[in-house]
Amino acid sequence: MPKLHSIYHHFNTRTSINQNRHSHKPNSIANSPTSFALPPTDTFAKQAQLSWISSGFCFLNETNKFRCLSSVKSKHAQMIKMGKIWNSDDMVKSLIFHYLEFRDFTSAAKAFFLDFSRNYADWSSFLEDYESFGGEVQELLEVWGELHGKGVIFRSRILTIILKLCTKLMAFWLGVEVHASLIKRGFDFDVHLKCALMNFYGKCRDVESANKLFSEVPDLEDDLLWNEIIMVNSRNEKWENAIKLFREMQFSSAKAISRTIVKMLQACAKVGAFHEGKQIHGYVLKSALESNLSVCNCLISMYSRNNKLELATRVFYSMKDHNLSSWNSMISSYTGLGYVDVAWSLFNKMNSSRIQPDIITWNCLLSGHFTHGSYQNVLTLLRGMQSLGFRPNASSVSVVLQAVTELRLLKYGRESHGYILRNGLDYDLYVGTSLMDMYVKNDCLQNAQEVFDNMKNRNIVAWNSLISGYCFKGLFVNAKKMLNQMEEEEIKPDLVSWNSLVSGYSIWGQSKEALAIIHHMKNSGIYPNVVTWTSLISGSLQNENYRESLKFFIQMQQEDIKPNSTTMSSLLRTCGGLGLLQNGKEIHCLCLKNGFIEDAYVATGLIDMYSKSGNLKSAHEVFRKSANKTLASWNCMITGFAIYGNGKEAILLFHELLETGFQPDAITFTALLAACKNSGLVEEGWKYFDSMSTDYNIIPTIEHYSCMVDLLGKAGYLDEAWDFIRTMPFKPDATIWGALLGSCRIHGHLEYAEIASRSLFKLEPCNSANYNLMMNLLAMSNRWEDVERLRHSMDEVGVKSVLVWSWIQIDQIVHVFSAEGAPHPATGEIYFELYHLVSEMKKLGYVPDTRCVYQDIDEEEKGKVLLSHTEKLAIVYGLMKTKSRAPIRVIKNTRVCSDCHTAAKYMSLVRGREIFLRDGARFHHFREGECSCNDCWQ
Repeated sequence: MPKLHSIYHHFNTRTSINQNRHSHKPNSIANSPTSFALPPTDTFAKQAQLSWISSGFCFLNETNKFRCLSSVKSKHAQMIKMGKIWNSDDMVKSLIFHYLEFRDFTSAAKAFFLDFSRNYADWSSFLEDYESFGGEVQELLEVWGELHGKGVIFRSRILTIILKLCTKLMAFWLGVEVHASLIKRGFDFDVHLKCALMNFYGKCRDVESANKLFSEVPDLEDDLLWNEIIMVNSRNEKWENAIKLFREMQFSSAKAISRTIVKMLQACAKVGAFHEGKQIHGYVLKSALESNLSVCNCLISMYSRNNKLELATRVFYSMKDHNLSSWNSMISSYTGLGYVDVAWSLFNKMNSSRIQPDIITWNCLLSGHFTHGSYQNVLTLLRGMQSLGFRPNASSVSVVLQAVTELRLLKYGRESHGYILRNGLDYDLYVGTSLMDMYVKNDCLQNAQEVFDNMKNRNIVAWNSLISGYCFKGLFVNAKKMLNQMEEEEIKPDLVSWNSLVSGYSIWGQSKEALAIIHHMKNSGIYPNVVTWTSLISGSLQNENYRESLKFFIQMQQEDIKPNSTTMSSLLRTCGGLGLLQNGKEIHCLCLKNGFIEDAYVATGLIDMYSKSGNLKSAHEVFRKSANKTLASWNCMITGFAIYGNGKEAILLFHELLETGFQPDAITFTALLAACKNSGLVEEGWKYFDSMSTDYNIIPTIEHYSCMVDLLGKAGYLDEAWDFIRTMPFKPDATIWGALLGSCRIHGHLEYAEIASRSLFKLEPCNSANYNLMMNLLAMSNRWEDVERLRHSMDEVGVKSVLVWSWIQIDQIVHVFSAEGAPHPATGEIYFELYHLVSEMKKLGYVPDTRCVYQDIDEEEKGKVLLSHTEKLAIVYGLMKTKSRAPIRVIKNTRVCSDCHTAAKYMSLVRGREIFLRDGARFHHFREGECSCNDCWQ
């Protein structure tokens, strides 16, 4: 049998559109080559009643007696001799069927091309049956090439079919030669041929070639042409151009078919073209297509993808009939936006409507619970759908793998991997990348590499996934090795590949290397985009290099790259980290101006920024106004209440979270326990700690145990805290011992303090805070020799105390007050004001707490030392330089001492001002002589 490429040399320009199909020579069939026939099986015999064969002619009764291929050929020869009398459509249909039945695919193809090519419906039926009997589509082109080489002239319909075959087989050069021949003969204006050509170029070359063909048509009034070019652009995901063409189509007399409208609605959903989608909805109503289920289902999807759930719901309930796809569209809409409870309600209504869910329905619910942060519920739901007989497919498994990744359930992930292999789902690229991601995030990079090596169809996404995994773990040698391997396999690293390296270096605090990668990208002709710079900003933020983060943002603006919502979210957190309220407000305005305010990450960033910048009221307002709350939004707001010591408000918000249908995670409980700790709510803390495992199936981590130790210790239950440490399932880390040591300092318990400090000096030998805490406790007990001994130990190890500073921002200028180094220019004025203020405070009952000075000096000197504390100087400077009613906001890098805490209360009372003081652990809001912490801060 001749190969496909051998067709080309037979091709000539003897193509005609108007030639009658009987103009070929009879011997062109009589001399057709035969092929070896396989004996028919019972399976093939059962297929005798094909949909396109009529049984109303006597010829069919004759052909039913055929027992071998030669008898079919004899009958065929007889038909040719008899001419038109016998050459009816039904006879030819039956003849083709028997050729197929005896596996003579060449003769079947010749019979179709030469005797039976009336319309496209017959062609589709023939191709379907041809393939079902085992024929190869490539052979059809070979047969046609052979006939054409012998001088057979074909109609336009056959040439249209040939172009469709070229498209199906990606036979580009053959299709081009067909096109060239049509142009030569002047027969390229046939509408069906033009549509076939546009589709051919759109799939086999590029959509621009198809668009050029369309633009060359002199009279653009034909419905078929307009619909086809829009479909070609849509199939190539040129959504914007497809929408543009659809708009232009409205100015012609052409009408869009329902299939085109469906594609246009999908395009509007993809690119967020809400207004265009509404206009298409108007076209649907004008064209009386509102009863078309496919169109209505796409309208639902379009509105939901544009966050217009109310309009999607209105479309759904305006429909007279609903099919399974309609219900799935609505369930998907609600789960996609986080309304899982409403989705379940729809699911129950669907069941009551006697429409049974399918795997797509279950996948929507799985995806919704994952998006909602209910990772444990994803696994519960998976077991439920399996018990009902549904087998998870590639989409199901991908969501499950992502949930397993978030829960860090490696064992479950391995079981999922086994299921994937047993059910042959490893072909799916998304499953493969999800599997790699699961192993990467569970520190099993070797397994991730094995998954990658065994992937049959690796694309750039798979490569980038593993490169990202190596970069995320700081294994840059492996990542660069992967990049080299890509180039060896002639796969060019793209922007995502390089961005992974930039992100990795930035996360690991290697900003110089990240900038070097950016420089290399530019030299390679790849220009950094918003993701590149956002990775730098975000990485610096994670390493608490807030000033560096702002510096990179300035560089990004100099490169004329516009920030996106992720950039703004990172910048907001940077401002929160530095306590730059005014700058945070400016970014808030920028988010409003650029339409980022509805983004869930931006909203969460705003809550975080306002909370950490001393404006809890604004944080709460943003939270309440946020339309698309995520679990992270709730967690951030609970954390906000926690750092201000508003424990009861945090608990109320937690219960509100449960009522909305959100499932709390480990972070939720960390925030909740911190709120209990900072408010002294011991009973509530125990209650929520116990409920984690019993009610929510969340295994407490070391962070939760640390909160409980801190809660018990600060409340004075040191023995209980000690017993809790000894019985917990983890080996105590620095956070546990630090919480115990801090509690011992508050209550003056030296025995437990010595145990905790010894462990801390081993775990964190270079952390000066641990030495300072222990020295403070010893100083309170007047054990000055032990204090000196500890100072000597610090010198031997080379530990230096952290430089203590406080700062305040006034009129966009940050004023820093440091315990060491150059004094503030206004130091004289500040001390003058401070002395007067302290005098007024003493009249109201203020007594300096000299126990906060851990030096062996007399009381008078201790009083002077207290006046030099940086937070006092910053607060006084703020009182001097700000408007009479404006709140004072001060940031301190270490914990506030007891005397400064008391002094701030009196300052707020004497001056009638609100004072917000953020120390190394939490926020204090002083107003009218009281603090928000209710003295549960130490």
